[in-house]
Amino acid sequence: MSTRTSIPRTIARVTLGGVLAFAGVTHLTSARESFQAQVPEWVPLPKDTVVLASGVVEIALGSGLVLLGGHQRGIGNLAALFFTAIFPGNISQFVTKTSALGLDTDRKRAVRLVFQPLLVAVALWSTRAPKR
Repeated sequence: MSTRTSIPRTIARVTLGGVLAFAGVTHLTSARESFQAQVPEWVPLPKDTVVLASGVVEIALGSGLVLLGGHQRGIGNLAALFFTAIFPGNISQFVTKTSALGLDTDRKRAVRLVFQPLLVAVALWSTRAPKR
């Protein structure tokens, strides 16, 4: 079976990779404090450690999605797992009404929750070869 992907899948994969890498850089720089506000109280690590580690992971995943075409499926799986792993934090932000990164209303926080599963789907879809 061919590992070639369609142009829409490639565009989605590269776009998702770019967004992830950009978000990772902001974890380490300009939005570091805002991301710390999103780390739930129940996480047993220092908030800054969580933000820095997740930023590094986002940069690695994003770079992999953009640059490592031969390993698309594995990186797509890892990205989907990452989006799934951080979902409880997004739920916590909604439940605790924590405002950060422009998510300052229940509606904005709820919309984010709806989009998280979409990110999982895009990560998986964009890294698969189309069925013939």
